[in-house]
Amino acid sequence: MPKRGAELRSKQLAMLAGMVHRRRCSDEVKALLEEAAPFTGDPDAAANLREVRRDFEQATRVPVALVEENTRTCTLARRAWADARARSDFPHFLPWLEKICGLQRRFAEALGYKGHPYDALLDRFEPDATTAELNALFGPLRQAAVALLDRLRGGRAVDASCLRRDYPVPQQERFARRVIEAIGFDFERGRIDVTLHPFCSGIGPDDVRLTTRWDRRFFSDGFYSVLHEAGHGLYSQGLRADAFGLPAGQACSLGVHESQSRLWENLVGRSAGFWRRFFPALKETFPTALGDVGLDAFTRAVNEVEAGFIRIDADEVTYNLHILLRFELEQALVKGDLAPGDVPGAWNERFTALFGITPPDDAKGCLQDIHWSGGSIGYFPTYTLGNVYAAQLFDAAARDIGDLDDVHGRGDFAPLLAWMREKVHRVGRRLRPRALVEAATGAPPSPEPLIRRLETHYGAVYTV
Repeated sequence: MPKRGAELRSKQLAMLAGMVHRRRCSDEVKALLEEAAPFTGDPDAAANLREVRRDFEQATRVPVALVEENTRTCTLARRAWADARARSDFPHFLPWLEKICGLQRRFAEALGYKGHPYDALLDRFEPDATTAELNALFGPLRQAAVALLDRLRGGRAVDASCLRRDYPVPQQERFARRVIEAIGFDFERGRIDVTLHPFCSGIGPDDVRLTTRWDRRFFSDGFYSVLHEAGHGLYSQGLRADAFGLPAGQACSLGVHESQSRLWENLVGRSAGFWRRFFPALKETFPTALGDVGLDAFTRAVNEVEAGFIRIDADEVTYNLHILLRFELEQALVKGDLAPGDVPGAWNERFTALFGITPPDDAKGCLQDIHWSGGSIGYFPTYTLGNVYAAQLFDAAARDIGDLDDVHGRGDFAPLLAWMREKVHRVGRRLRPRALVEAATGAPPSPEPLIRRLETHYGAVYTV
């Protein structure tokens, strides 16, 4: 879009957002819900009614004028953010961040909350989650990750230079397609294309679009992006087609969705068994780049841990620290304990405490993510929730299936996918996130499986 087109686009999108919101809150929907109120049908129908009523009640609390103003502001703010990040110019974005924080506080007041105003914003992305609950869940993880990162710095060095050799893009594409097809992604119902920032869009169970980016000089960038988005895609393809458009056929939450991408990317894709299966084919595909590299050396390379400034490039150990930094700052912004103008200083201070390094500029610090410019305050915690859920679900699947590293080493990914289909994908929104995890694993969400996973897996990588 031309740079000058943003102003008109913001007005168009605001008008559309208002039209959609009015329909969500219409008297017709209210009458249908009242008519259905005494319904006592099957569990699917009851769940559909419960979730549609929840969506309606939340929507009716928010004035249409606020929806329109937020859409208009965020459309313009995204352009300002992109310019600010390119120049590492926080003052250019500051007026927009101030407006967005004010709008999000108005959303919180309109939606209502019992504890922290952040609860109302968090609930939009992870139903029923609360700030107090997540602080209790994330606290032990934060402590463990900081301690583990410190220990790994003193462990055996990992040589990951083999990942930064010449990997022609066409061969990367063919190899990645072969892998995600092997784990269960159905190309009759999906496809993969190129973009600047990887994402997955689930138009419906039979039309799932993956995108990625490729770097000829860094194998992991493209490959693990594909594996991550394929995890999202497997979830989207696993949703019930017979319930399409209804809560029973929709993803449970952003945190549960993220659990599927992180599970396939990390718990499967960085395992020894996974690479026992695929490394011979990878070496055959890239004989020059990998001619002098053995299986063990390559597996250790893709498990390198190194503190860095950019969230989307972070390894499995440090990733959650990036999220917890944002989670803490968002709470303070929403409550009014942190002024938007003080964000760069607070960011750098907390980042240094967590990682032991300080961002050289705001482009590598508080300006790196698009989320705040889009008004998505409350979104970031779902990434770490995804990691927490993934580890707990993976452990439960292993109890039911057996040694998954051995199973995957034989190239058999169907048992894990079938387990996820039954316990997660086909559940849809019939259960809320906490109840889904508890039903699938036998316990409420806990950070312990993830802490155990990180300490065991990466402890082995960095031990002689």
